Amino acid sequence: MTDAQYRQALALFRYGLIAEFIQLPAGSRGLYARLRDKARADYTIPGSTRTRVAPETLRHWLKDYRRGGFDALLPKGRADRGRSRALPQAVADALVSLKDEQPGLSIPQLIRAVQQSGAAPESLVLPLSTVHRLLSRAGLMHKAAAQAEPSSQDRRRFAFAHAGQLWMSDVMHGPSVAIPGRGRRKSYLIAFLDDATRVVPYCAFALAENTQAFLPIFKQALMRRGIPQRLYVDNGANYRSQHLALVCAKLGVALIHARPYQPQGKGKMERWFRTARAQLVSRLTAADTESLETLNRRLWAWVEGEYHQAPHRGLEDQTPLDRWAMSAEHVRLPGPGLDLDALFLFETKRRVQRDRTVSLNGTLFEVDAALIGHTVTLRFDPGAPPARGVEVWHDEKFIGRATPLDAYANCFVRRNRPTQNIDPDTPPAAPRNTGLALHDLRTRAPFDEENR
Repeated sequence: MTDAQYRQALALFRYGLIAEFIQLPAGSRGLYARLRDKARADYTIPGSTRTRVAPETLRHWLKDYRRGGFDALLPKGRADRGRSRALPQAVADALVSLKDEQPGLSIPQLIRAVQQSGAAPESLVLPLSTVHRLLSRAGLMHKAAAQAEPSSQDRRRFAFAHAGQLWMSDVMHGPSVAIPGRGRRKSYLIAFLDDATRVVPYCAFALAENTQAFLPIFKQALMRRGIPQRLYVDNGANYRSQHLALVCAKLGVALIHARPYQPQGKGKMERWFRTARAQLVSRLTAADTESLETLNRRLWAWVEGEYHQAPHRGLEDQTPLDRWAMSAEHVRLPGPGLDLDALFLFETKRRVQRDRTVSLNGTLFEVDAALIGHTVTLRFDPGAPPARGVEVWHDEKFIGRATPLDAYANCFVRRNRPTQNIDPDTPPAAPRNTGLALHDLRTRAPFDEENR
């Protein structure tokens, strides 16, 4: 785990503990008592062997978040992060390397093996806690957090009072759709549902149920219906992604995951899917599934034209839109300074090749020549065309936008020839490659027989 990954993981851990309190006004009555209850539980803290957090620490994290947002929860960087200050670097490297090769070794066995190999002198004292902390920071100590589920639970029906207090999201398997040049493929309906009003902030059919398909739909839901206080989701890979956790943390959304194998908490979402199957999917024609765009147009026509306009028994026979209008003043809209496009960009790392290019999703992009040999971070929108380019970041600094490689245009770019030390006593060797661009060949005089 790199230093940046460690800082991000720790900030997400801190946000997860205070997420349920950020919507409460500062100085709320009984807040400290609730923080004390939160502090009584045991937690797996990234990079630490401790399992408890003090209530006062939670109060300070909450205060920091209200003052500076998610970035205020990031721990301050340290120059020696990732290195043990109590162990020589050579000994620490040997311990980490051996543990990586033989993960089954206990810490006492690991210490003896390193001392017997000569990597650490036997006179050097290696405290068990110091070695454990070193290996934890390297991501080599994993706890098996397996706790037995209680045999019986107190389940109660719940309903929030105002729009935006809780959104639910889930995925339903949809019909197959025609894809040009690829036959027919299965579709997945990714949907959001507001708990208090039963309004669908946004939904769409996609060709996958991964993070790249989920986040653009989440972005559209935010643009149409504001920012929820809580997002209640399943335990699928798309809902457990680091990117979704970061987006929710920076928006101030408490991300709540349902317990595994406990579908009762998602009853309203499942009921909406049943309605969609009965009223929409069962009535689809062959023309509706000619393309994904056609299918989504048919979906949204049903949502806005039928579902949102129909009286709902769970809303005392009011329509979802009527109930939404009654509590619309509670909806938190994105502020003018919030750049949703930048917030939802995906990130990936690439090493810049010697020809100044990086490859992303089968497309070559050209970057600055000064980055040759360096590993850069590419930030991109997976749904945007490659011509829009990608953002290039290096050492957490924005470098510029990389554009798709234009190999034909590079034929006419003059190259900078490297300087060479010429020995006057040594005759010049015949050049094997002149290094000329095409426009140089057109402007030079023809070769004669003597110089050919």
